[in-house]
Amino acid sequence: MLIHHLYSGGKDSSLAAWMLTRVGYDVELVTISFGLLDNWRFARETAERLGFEHRVLYLPREVLERAADMAIKDGYPNNAIQFVHERALEAIAAMSEVERVSDGTRRDDRVPFLDLPKARSLEDRFNVAYIRPLLGLGYKTIRELTERLFVIEIKESEELKKADYEVELRHLLRERGIDPLKIFPNSHYQSRVLGWKEKPV
Repeated sequence: MLIHHLYSGGKDSSLAAWMLTRVGYDVELVTISFGLLDNWRFARETAERLGFEHRVLYLPREVLERAADMAIKDGYPNNAIQFVHERALEAIAAMSEVERVSDGTRRDDRVPFLDLPKARSLEDRFNVAYIRPLLGLGYKTIRELTERLFVIEIKESEELKKADYEVELRHLLRERGIDPLKIFPNSHYQSRVLGWKEKPV
């Protein structure tokens, strides 16, 4: 059974991908890009180190432009990130061969996160199953599991080489002459998985 998993190379999406393999899914990782940067390659490097198939799916720049407008209007990134996440899941679900879509959102995520009506809508509109392996897990449990499984790099968002859509959103804001730190938190740490600590059997 093949599942297409939205992938950034971070610890949550990596843990979710691994968990999916443990219950018998063949997992193909999908990283979203808008073509502004080649930061998707960081997710590809991690995918290769973990032994997963990987592809890059390009979304129209207009989606990112709209997200930037939202972030500027709101003065914070939450609605913009949520908007991009929903478009990303829809784009994966719309691919012709896709029957199952997953992501690494967890129980205590506020953004991005699909509530039950949005999750059902995604499934109904695209005739897919939407699977969230981390939905019942909180931050503490995820930290314990990822620290046991992976070599993880943790840095400030602005310094970390990562593949999530926040990178291109920050880049677009800079192109517009706006300092992203006027919208995003000044101190925000994120993670990138560098490989297995010891590959599980």
